Amino acid sequence: MSSHIISKNTQIIKAIANELGFSFCGIAKAEFLAEEAPKLEEWLNRGYQGKMSYLENHFDMRLDPTKLVPGARSVVSLVYNYYPKAKHESENNFKIAKYAYGQDYHLVVKEKLKTFFSAIQTQIGEVEGRVFVDSAPVHERAWAAKGGLGWVGKNSLLLNREMGSFFFLAELIIDLELEADGPMKDYCGTCTACQDACPTKAIPEPYVVDGSRCISYLTIELKESIPDEFSGKMENWAFGCDICQDVCPWNRFSKPHREAAFSPQGWEGFSKSEWEEMTEETFGRVFKKSAVKRTKFAGLKRNIQFAGKK
Repeated sequence: MSSHIISKNTQIIKAIANELGFSFCGIAKAEFLAEEAPKLEEWLNRGYQGKMSYLENHFDMRLDPTKLVPGARSVVSLVYNYYPKAKHESENNFKIAKYAYGQDYHLVVKEKLKTFFSAIQTQIGEVEGRVFVDSAPVHERAWAAKGGLGWVGKNSLLLNREMGSFFFLAELIIDLELEADGPMKDYCGTCTACQDACPTKAIPEPYVVDGSRCISYLTIELKESIPDEFSGKMENWAFGCDICQDVCPWNRFSKPHREAAFSPQGWEGFSKSEWEEMTEETFGRVFKKSAVKRTKFAGLKRNIQFAGKK
């Protein structure tokens, strides 16, 4: 394929991303992530995945996109903003992570990716591949960093100089050759705000998160009882946690999203007692299309009771 056609196809891909409301689009060559392999192996060996045993599966697939999509040539990484117009957090009430304010992002962004893929077929021609939104063994932060969308910060999240970190990542792994974007340098510098602010000490060293101590893990992924050592340290988080993002200096550049589906779905006015006395019927109605469903009713009640302990 000539460099002219590769360049033209790259421009088409980036134009589609912009039309669909993605904030940024970065491209990397689909190849084995040699630098990430030893880091991922060490992280797993330390047991930082906690009970998330699925992270131990498909090790090769996480690092080699051609094992997910045979013949893959490019990984297209996308950023979709979810920073809310208003925060629904107070020191005296239960809190849920901003990404879960509205409808489940898996469904919202997946629809956009399907539209994206159709547009590629229409405007470029026959292209094979798959789309991903946190839904398969894709090392998404590594690919986004490789595609120049930002750098992986000390809290292990992707940081972008123009919009911080309150965004979803999504990928298209396709068999189309495109122009790759170079990686971006690390702008964390000497800042340790995320490490210092974490109440459960889940960031023991820069760029390494002990998932088994993270409030997001404890309130979402952990299905059994939350260990007593975290009693009094949950800071009223009932689903997920935004502490390491809220204190990150780069998030002063966050701007509100324009996605109607991400607006709160009816829980935002709950008082502390309404959270505590919530019925299963209310849970089912309010969180019907929400990512909060992942905890199920019993899980959310467990979180509320534990977070309310002094």
